[in-house]
Amino acid sequence: MSSSAGAHNGGGRQVGGRLDGLTNASADWSGLRVVVAGLGVSGFAAADALHERGARVVVVDGADPASNVPLGERARILDILGVDLRLGPDHVTRMPEGLAPDLVVTSPGWRPDQPLLAQAARAGIPIWGEVELAWRMRQAVGPAPWLTITGTNGKTTTVTMLASMLRAAGLRATAAGNVGTPILEAVLHPEPYDVIAVELSSFQLHWSQSVAPYASACLNLAPDHVDWHGSYEEYVRAKGKVYAHTQVACVYNVQDPATEQLVMDAEVEEGCRAIGFTLGTPGLSMVGVVDDILADRAFVEQRKTSAAELATLADVKGALATLPPHYLANALAAAALARSYGVPPQAVRDGLKGYSPGPHRIADVGSVDGVRFVDDSKATNPHAAAASLASFEHVVWVAGGLLKGAEVDDLVRDAAERLRGVVLLGADRARIAEALARHAPDVPVVDVESTDTGAMDQVVAHAAALAQPGDVVLLAPAAASMDMFPNYGARGDAFAAAVARRAGSPGE
Repeated sequence: MSSSAGAHNGGGRQVGGRLDGLTNASADWSGLRVVVAGLGVSGFAAADALHERGARVVVVDGADPASNVPLGERARILDILGVDLRLGPDHVTRMPEGLAPDLVVTSPGWRPDQPLLAQAARAGIPIWGEVELAWRMRQAVGPAPWLTITGTNGKTTTVTMLASMLRAAGLRATAAGNVGTPILEAVLHPEPYDVIAVELSSFQLHWSQSVAPYASACLNLAPDHVDWHGSYEEYVRAKGKVYAHTQVACVYNVQDPATEQLVMDAEVEEGCRAIGFTLGTPGLSMVGVVDDILADRAFVEQRKTSAAELATLADVKGALATLPPHYLANALAAAALARSYGVPPQAVRDGLKGYSPGPHRIADVGSVDGVRFVDDSKATNPHAAAASLASFEHVVWVAGGLLKGAEVDDLVRDAAERLRGVVLLGADRARIAEALARHAPDVPVVDVESTDTGAMDQVVAHAAALAQPGDVVLLAPAAASMDMFPNYGARGDAFAAAVARRAGSPGE
C-alpha cells in the first residue's frame, strides 16, 4: 500500500482545465458540453443531473425507443426537458455532429473499444463513468462517505448486508450503484444520506478516476467479463481500482490472496489499514470465525489479545435452509466494512438478523419426491457456480447460457464428485458438455436443445429423473441468461414456476 497519487483519465489524458474544478454539485457545470453514451438507468440519471445544472447534453443510444418501453419512457422525459436525443444505431458509431464535447459520460455496459468511445479516446476527450460523475456531484459540504464493494461474486449480497448493518446503527444509509439504484440518484437525494454502501462492477471501475472511498473491499477474483475487458489481467486491474485512494480500510479476502495483492499494490491515503476477512480463526487486523461466532480482531483496542463478538452463525443463517460458505464470507466482509465506519457489534448482529437475501440466491423453490430444488440463477459465472455447488453434497446441476468467454474446466473438475447428473441448456451448453466429458465422463448429461418458453419444464423433468431422494437439483448456470431470458431473475422465475408445476401447484 502506498500513498495516494493523481488519478488518470479513462479517456487517455490528464483531466485538466475546467473539469478539475467540477468536484461537487454546487460547482459551475453550466455550458459544459457533454455526450452521454447510453440511455439506460444510469445514463438517464446522468443526463438529467447534467441538464439540470445547465450543461449542454447530447444523449446517444443505439436502441430504437419504439421497441424498448423503458428506454422510450426515459427518452420521452428527457425530450420534454429539452435534452438533445440522438437515438438509433447510426448515432453510436461516431461523435455527434455539431458538438465539440468537453466530456463523455458513458454507461457501464459500453466497452472501451466501442467506436464512439474509441474516437473520444483518440481525440483526448475525457471519458467518465456515471460513478465518476456521481463522485464529482456530491455535496460541497459534508458529503456522505462511500463504502465501496466489488468482486467477481457476492457484491449485491454484501452491499445490501452492509446497508442493513448501517441502518441498524441508526444511520440514514442506502445501497446504490450496480445494485440497482444509480449512485447518482443516491448522491443527489433531497434528503441526504449519512453514508452510502456502493456496489461497483468492473465496468464501472474501469471508468472511475478520482473516487476516494472511506473504506473498500474486493470480495474475490475469478475470470469474468473477459470479453469486455479484453483479458483477465485487465479485468483484475479494473477490480483493483476499488482500493484506489481509500481513506481508512482496504478489506480483502484471506482465502483469495489475489485480493490482498491488490491492496498491496493500491495507492491509498496515509494511515489506511489492510483488513482481512476469513472463514477461519482471525489473525491480527482480521474478522473471522471462532467456533460459531463472528469475531473482530481488527477494530478493537486490545486486538492483540482479544476480539469482539459480532454475531453467531445462526444470526447469519437466518431463514436459509443451508449456510453456504460464500454467504458467510459476504457477511464477514460486510461486517469488516461496517466496523471500519464505527458500527457497534450489536448493530452488526441486528443488521444480519434482519437481513433477507435477494431472490435467486440459493433460494429453495420446492421439494418433489424428497428432492430439493434450489434456485441460484444469480450464479452467472463459473466462480459463483463453484461456490454454489460446494454448498451441497449430491447435486443434479442445471447449467448453461452465455459463458462470456469464461472457462469451465476447473469448475467441472472440482465439482465432479458431487454431481449426480447434469442438465444443460442455453447457447454455450456444448462447451460445458465438453468439459464434463473430459473431467466427469461417468456423470449422466442431458442436453436440452429447446430455447422456447417450455424449455424449463423439460429441464426440471430431466433433473427430477436423474435425482435421488435427498439430492438437490441446483440451478447454478455458470453463465449469463440473455440468450434465452431477459435477465437472471426471469430465468430463476421460470425454474421456480416449472418446479411448482411439477409439484402440482399452480405456480406463478
